[in-house]
Amino acid sequence: MGGASRGHWLIRMGGGLLFVARRLVALVVTLLIASILIYGAVAIAPGDPVAALAGGTPPNPKVVAQIRQEFHLNEPFLGQYWHWLSGAVHGDFGRSLTFRSDVGSLISSRLKTSLLLVAYSGILIISVGVSLGVLAALRGRFTNTAVTVGTTIAMGAPSFVVAIFLIWLFSTSLSWFPVFGSGSGLADEIWHLTLPAISLALAYVAYVARVTRAAVAAELSSEHVQTARSRGIPPRQILRRHVLRNASGPIFAISGLTIAGLLAGVAIAEQAFGINGIGSLLVQSAQRQDLSVVLAIALMMVTAFVVINMIVDIINVSIDPRLAKRSDG
Repeated sequence: MGGASRGHWLIRMGGGLLFVARRLVALVVTLLIASILIYGAVAIAPGDPVAALAGGTPPNPKVVAQIRQEFHLNEPFLGQYWHWLSGAVHGDFGRSLTFRSDVGSLISSRLKTSLLLVAYSGILIISVGVSLGVLAALRGRFTNTAVTVGTTIAMGAPSFVVAIFLIWLFSTSLSWFPVFGSGSGLADEIWHLTLPAISLALAYVAYVARVTRAAVAAELSSEHVQTARSRGIPPRQILRRHVLRNASGPIFAISGLTIAGLLAGVAIAEQAFGINGIGSLLVQSAQRQDLSVVLAIALMMVTAFVVINMIVDIINVSIDPRLAKRSDG
């Protein structure tokens, strides 16, 4: 019996390792394709940032040639890309064309603020979204309808419109929160990032609430829950052991996906509230065609998105190994 159990465990472990290996290969392929697409999109964009940096009307040809040589812009497209890729593999993402500084240092100086904003928004999404979903599923029709209407409105409201409304109401009219900046010190940073976090999280809160309501409602009507009720098991125990535990799979999956999706929307919140994070740096660099900065930030966001999804998949497979077999099929 012990040998059979050990063999079964080894099979499960091997299947899990194979699942992780496939996800890692997919991550590398995704990053390679994304880097080529982003590099090509920025390279063919209209305008010449080198001419603007060189100054003068017309710009000094010697200065333009020097800048192009310094940043390897006088090479063919594939040569430029290979030069960047070989450096990126070794952790060197080049120098910013606009800021004339190392890209890694430029990003690291702004990364903390963006990570804090994403973490703050993620906490709001999970806590508020799951609570609203469970409440809508457990309470009467009025609560369910109210949550449904509220989430529909929240999902349809663009982030920049929400940001403008929050600034007008809570900053300009009521003066409860600061309008711009990220503050200094943890408590002050959290205070400054409250409105940006709300504007960034609102639509995702609605999405998580809807998925949670559907998952909890499905479990409440399931046969094993009805059987537990007929046996006289207390409602709180049924909710904790049977409903929430079985509904946690889709809730956890959608929560992970929404937090990964925050990376795409962080630029809007940072621009609206004047926050010096990597999102606003990405927008500024894209406008100035600062290729090295755009590539580094974009690939970092793609990496984070894929890694978070991979972690969510791995945890889901550890909870339910059948998911790995479904992905194989």
